[in-house]
Amino acid sequence: MKIIFDSRCLEYSFPGHPESPQRIKLAYDYLKSKNYEFILPQDFSEELILNVHTWEHITRVKKGNFYDPDTPRIEGIYSYAKLAVDGAITAYEVAINEGVAFSLMRPPGHHAGENFLGGFCYLNNIAVAVAKALNEGKRVAILDIDAHHGNGTEDIFLGKENVIYVSLHQVPLYPGTGLDSQNNCYNFPLPPGTQNEEYLNALDEALQIISKFNPDVVALSLGLDTYCEDFLTNFQLTFEAYEKIGERLKKIRPLFAVLEGGYTSHLGSLIDAIFKD
Repeated sequence: MKIIFDSRCLEYSFPGHPESPQRIKLAYDYLKSKNYEFILPQDFSEELILNVHTWEHITRVKKGNFYDPDTPRIEGIYSYAKLAVDGAITAYEVAINEGVAFSLMRPPGHHAGENFLGGFCYLNNIAVAVAKALNEGKRVAILDIDAHHGNGTEDIFLGKENVIYVSLHQVPLYPGTGLDSQNNCYNFPLPPGTQNEEYLNALDEALQIISKFNPDVVALSLGLDTYCEDFLTNFQLTFEAYEKIGERLKKIRPLFAVLEGGYTSHLGSLIDAIFKD
């Protein structure tokens, strides 16, 4: 499996913020030690971002003309967010040709909606890649296994044709959405303290919905904050759960994954548990 990575995504930081370059650097070092193949993201046109975000939103991010307590104004943040978008699109294109790919980039994206940002997210990386696939005539299922509901992704694709959004997430938890399913968006709210068996049972239900939809490609918002040691969430998944998640996902091809949350030092081993041969 190819992993899309560019060291430029490690260049920015904000003091005390949990979405730090260190979490990605540790994951990169671990996966490199496991001999994964790394490739750089391609540089795609900004026009692709306009498929999911308004020009007003893009301009606000570029100018730093916004306020969100979780999503700081950082000099040059648009260029880093655009780089993460490029990583997601590259992962999609590699997966179409080779079956599977993963974008190990930051910042994450699934809390960014058509005209809003939040939750550490400026642009919705996976949504831009999915929109490209839809414009190419593909049916797409988005599976979001971050512990937080991807309110931005749901905002972008709710009611759209040829795409479904399926999310497993903790409730109550930021951003407080995803309590019910509606239209083409299927939500599985799970309580704090959810353990392996309960989570995997919900995942099996989610995968049945995706199988029935019969997509041409599956996009995975891969949040690793469901791990039992994550300090921002309250799920209790163990390492073994990620191996079982990986066993299920191996049956799905083509599949491209994009990193969302996950704030422990174990991201590399959890990613490896999901994607190892």
